[in-house]
Amino acid sequence: MLFEPFTTQGLQLKSRVVMAPLTRSRAVANNTPNELMAEYYAQRSGAGLIITEGTSPSPDGLGYARIPGLFNAAHVAGWRKVTEAVHAKGAKIFVQLMHTGRVTHVANLPAGAKVMGPVAVALEGDMYTDGQGMQPHSTPHAMMEEDIQRAVGEYVNAAKLALDAGFDGIELHAANGYLLEQFLNANVNTRTDAYGGSADKRNRFLLDVARATVAAIGANRVGIRLSPRGVFNSTDAFDGVDEQYVALATELGALHLAYVHLVDHSAMGAPEVPVALKAQLRRAFGGTFIASGGYDRASAEQALKENRGDLVAFGRAWLANPDLIERMQAGVPLNAPDASTFYTPGAKGYTDYPRTEASARP
Repeated sequence: MLFEPFTTQGLQLKSRVVMAPLTRSRAVANNTPNELMAEYYAQRSGAGLIITEGTSPSPDGLGYARIPGLFNAAHVAGWRKVTEAVHAKGAKIFVQLMHTGRVTHVANLPAGAKVMGPVAVALEGDMYTDGQGMQPHSTPHAMMEEDIQRAVGEYVNAAKLALDAGFDGIELHAANGYLLEQFLNANVNTRTDAYGGSADKRNRFLLDVARATVAAIGANRVGIRLSPRGVFNSTDAFDGVDEQYVALATELGALHLAYVHLVDHSAMGAPEVPVALKAQLRRAFGGTFIASGGYDRASAEQALKENRGDLVAFGRAWLANPDLIERMQAGVPLNAPDASTFYTPGAKGYTDYPRTEASARP
């Protein structure tokens, strides 16, 4: 089943294998995608669907050094090189829109940009900056309603630009402690206005963004990534988290989104998302469901057979294995990734991993 074609809402995929979003920090010039990035994604176009690394819809959301953006003409031109290269090899590609919110230091932002968040509380710990090394996270500006509405508009603008750049759709990154999840999470969002204080109010910002992007580019072009019970970037579980996410999934299902992409980082040491909760969310959403989290070929096939997902996302395996599909099909061992090059500029540890002789493509 894993390598069989799959069609959802008009999107025809050559297999059920998804390449999960993986931050690589190679957009070295003004956060603009480049030829090296086009080569990287083209190498991995054996996937049925590629979801790009987190890409900011706003200057305010460029929280990490050298992550790409999608809010100006240069970004569109750069991403078009990527989409053309991927489509030439028969894969589909969605851009993941990721506003980092409070997960940043001002040194990583362009001139005039501001650190944003639901409340004016800095994330604990440090982060890397190219110019100043490790620095403590900056205290965010607590978003007023006009800031929230502007951010919704930035997501809509990026969604439209994504189509201009040739993407098949967008994925709203509402996981891993970035801006959209900062509003979802009761441990971070302590607001008492229309965007906090209850589950419905915490869900509001994300639903506003989802509805606005659907109106702009169509529901079949909008997916979403969620991480209930996640702990990344000081989120963590809270009272009522399961009920809140089931209600959220129900609302998202009513929008007929392209998919829900559920994150389970237990393979990396995070708490497991219970199987029962995953099943509840799948039923509540009612549409295409992407399972992710520590899968190999055998466990992915089993998940599909047991109807725990329609598609299966693989993450770190893609880093060092541009020919992951061929390796899984042939039972060939995987290359081990070089963690020291995950976020460094240049081709080393990015486009220079060897292909297996079992690979059908050069």
